[in-house]
Amino acid sequence: MKIETRAIHAGRKPESGARDVTPAIHLSTTFHKAEDGSLPGGFLYSRTDNPNRAALEEALASLEEGEAALAFSSGNAATLALLHALAPGDHIIAGEDVFYGTAILIHTLASWGLKHSFVNMQDLSAVERAVTPATRLIWVETPSNPLLHVTDIAAIAAIAQKANALLACDNTWATPLLQRPLQGLGADVVMHSVTKYLSGHSDVLSGALVFKYTGTLFEKVRSIQRDGGAVPSPFECWLSLRGLQTFPYRVRAQSQSAQQIAEFLDQQPKSKIEGVHYPGLPSHPSHKIAAAQMSGFGGMMSIQVNGGQAEAFKLVSGLKLFSHATSLGSTHSLIEHRASVEGANTRSPANLLRLSIGLEHPDDLIEDLEQALKKL
Repeated sequence: MKIETRAIHAGRKPESGARDVTPAIHLSTTFHKAEDGSLPGGFLYSRTDNPNRAALEEALASLEEGEAALAFSSGNAATLALLHALAPGDHIIAGEDVFYGTAILIHTLASWGLKHSFVNMQDLSAVERAVTPATRLIWVETPSNPLLHVTDIAAIAAIAQKANALLACDNTWATPLLQRPLQGLGADVVMHSVTKYLSGHSDVLSGALVFKYTGTLFEKVRSIQRDGGAVPSPFECWLSLRGLQTFPYRVRAQSQSAQQIAEFLDQQPKSKIEGVHYPGLPSHPSHKIAAAQMSGFGGMMSIQVNGGQAEAFKLVSGLKLFSHATSLGSTHSLIEHRASVEGANTRSPANLLRLSIGLEHPDDLIEDLEQALKKL
């Protein structure tokens, strides 16, 4: 089935009793046992499993065409669970421009014994040089947050396979509509911040890991999920499953609008906008790679305003439709100054603004940007 059909049907089965078309929300933390102690309903306790979480995990696995998925209380919780499945002394390679929250987790686990190297993922020779006998995982994030660097997933997969290491891909920005790391590109695990495009309405905090194959790693991470308890609530799972039904259409529209907006911003004089980072622009350094491994270029971009932080904030203050808020992937357009959010150790330029394009009409968003740019 096509992804639009799976987004509506995967994980949804008529239940006994009312046989609701829309699944019920199972708020119970515990479930009845049979007289012999067995579990006729298949559920014991909501930390270890829950009907809503099981439905969401089935749907996410279907969308990425993996064997199984695990849902967590956030994208960071999902990332942390995968890292915790490694052993002290193991080595991980990650992009030097990886999401700052992921970098924090990797640095934090250094005290636990996890070794790491941050490299330029666009430089394949640099990735190869970073491999050690202890390398167990290569983590790619493409497009990256917030500079939208694009990594050649298949090329990195070849390096990982040669090193007998796993390849994990943060597919949050691309979503399974636009990029399929598990199918033909060689990734072993995909991570999603379900908070973003998959749920899509800025009302859910959730994350997930989707595994190409179940096995030792999957079982270890599932134990971490169930024993550690960093799981989404039944209501958040229900909201996420609802959001999944429209995500292909939302992402497709957001991508089309982002392309138009990026082209508009790219035409602005350098005295206003120094640079536009969007892989759909032919001028993007990795445009050809993005075009080869993605079916669309997504709803995210970043721009660098001529000047510094003051000029960036001046542009933000002049906007009327873009909400000045963190996060991304929602129905409403957002803009954020990443350096001030990330703090002293940020790698984001002081004049950089990250834009998440929503579902407003692109002409209205362009008009809003145009009137704000005139004030610079």
